[in-house]
Amino acid sequence: MNGPHDLGGQMGFGPVAPEQNEPVFHAEWEKLALGITLSCGAFGAWTLDESRHARENIPPAQYLGASYYEIWIRALETLLERHGFASDEEISAGHKLQEPAKPKRVLTADMVPGVLARGGPCDRPVDTEPRFAVGDRVRTRNFNPVTHTRLPRYAREKTGVVEAVQGSFVFADDNAHGHGENPQWVYTVVFDGGEIWGEGADPTLTVSIDAWESYLERV
Repeated sequence: MNGPHDLGGQMGFGPVAPEQNEPVFHAEWEKLALGITLSCGAFGAWTLDESRHARENIPPAQYLGASYYEIWIRALETLLERHGFASDEEISAGHKLQEPAKPKRVLTADMVPGVLARGGPCDRPVDTEPRFAVGDRVRTRNFNPVTHTRLPRYAREKTGVVEAVQGSFVFADDNAHGHGENPQWVYTVVFDGGEIWGEGADPTLTVSIDAWESYLERV
């Protein structure tokens, strides 16, 4: 979707200014936000892609005015309500008002190191050969879905060259909406600055994106 999260190439936001010696957390509550988000994710009720889409759906004024972990918590509230774990009234009250849905699993303290070490690999086998090879010229599709997509606005309907075939991975656009993993081949595609940014772009600039196969057409 074309939401407030998709800021690539947007004007008026100033330069990216990394914080020197940035701490892992800026406040104690951020530790709790990370912990509760991971713990609830372990319920097995939603996918990583659905959680990303929940963040993208935060109204723009709220999204742009929120910090990183505020965005996480606002999206988590949406997911908890959607899947029957907590209602808006319960979140406002700060305690249970009715019996919630039962999670498929519960993350206990002793499980955390192993779970974090394993991560959540998204590579999956597919039965088809890659449609494209390194060196192929391809064009990205031009679409504006209201659903989740990993193809940024600035890279739509642009011509580039396949730089690498990365393997096959869960198709996030489907997985975010409960339509299955439907894995596809993923390619790194490189574009020159002029193709992406137009006249006046830095001629030495290139931009690379990782694109699922269905995003691409052969040139």
